[in-house]
Amino acid sequence: MEQKEEKKKKELIFKKKQHIEWIKRFLKLMPTETQDYDSNRMTMLYFVVSSLDLLGEVDNLDKKSIIDFVYSQQILPDKDNPEKYIENCGFRGGQFFGRDENPQCQPTNSHLYDHSHIAMTYVAIAILTILGDDYSRLNKNAILTALKSLQLDDGSFLAINGIYESDMRYLYCACCISKMLNDWSGVNIEKATKYILSAQSYENGFGLLPGRESHGGSTYCALASLSMMGTLNQISSKDKVIEWLIRRQLTGFEGRTNKMVDTCYSFWIGASLKLFNVFDLIDFEQCSNFTLSTQGDYGGFAKWPDIVQDPLHTYFGLCGLGFMKKFDIPEVDPELGFRIKK
Repeated sequence: MEQKEEKKKKELIFKKKQHIEWIKRFLKLMPTETQDYDSNRMTMLYFVVSSLDLLGEVDNLDKKSIIDFVYSQQILPDKDNPEKYIENCGFRGGQFFGRDENPQCQPTNSHLYDHSHIAMTYVAIAILTILGDDYSRLNKNAILTALKSLQLDDGSFLAINGIYESDMRYLYCACCISKMLNDWSGVNIEKATKYILSAQSYENGFGLLPGRESHGGSTYCALASLSMMGTLNQISSKDKVIEWLIRRQLTGFEGRTNKMVDTCYSFWIGASLKLFNVFDLIDFEQCSNFTLSTQGDYGGFAKWPDIVQDPLHTYFGLCGLGFMKKFDIPEVDPELGFRIKK
């Protein structure tokens, strides 16, 4: 019994040094099992950079190299015909298309099949923001023009020009891009708000699409988007939404009714509660203990205890601990999802 108690106490120690070293490895060498994420390198970089920011290590990074990598993935208007394929502008997720490196964003020729992804544009600008970039190489006009072309008549957003996959995640990305650039010309706020409200389910959370079951991630995207657009007050059943969110806590949080708890929902559900200023209603000890139980011996957090750690759950685990004011981890902005330096 004493050995079990001692083991449990060790598991609940926050391994800051190990986390920092574990996260930094992803800047130099990606594990073999991550090769399927080649088209999502920008997202992986976001998790790494923002995690290190929360751990107080971001100023020790080679910021210039990271910023240059990000700008190298910017898709610019055609130098000879700026309107040609302008709807493709924004950021791609990595170097997979084989274009020449262009970190200074010099005028170049565009290509029909070289197109941005709305989520990559969001995390790319987020990385630049975290690292203190001045946006001087951002082609804001092209990004916002492309963004506007991605919104459908129902108010939702496509991820990629011409590929008809749209859901709450991409609407959220559009709102984040608009807020970071301080320009909402690419979003029809009235249509976007109407779309979000139509996705509220009988459980009172929000689905990825209208008619889908309530989900912690899509509920966060819905609420954060409404908050950024200034239309959060249009939810008529605020108390019922809060009740649905609170009921997701078991030890940590589950994402859907009757599912297992998962580290990342300490952010998705936690940030949603933050938007309503009711985060203090949760059981901090239960939630933080669950998160700490997923730590690896060499750092990182996992989805569940006793499985492999990964950058996504590491980042969102840190975010959740920050909301609970644990281990001097700063809070992230509940709308944008990363720390805003004042």
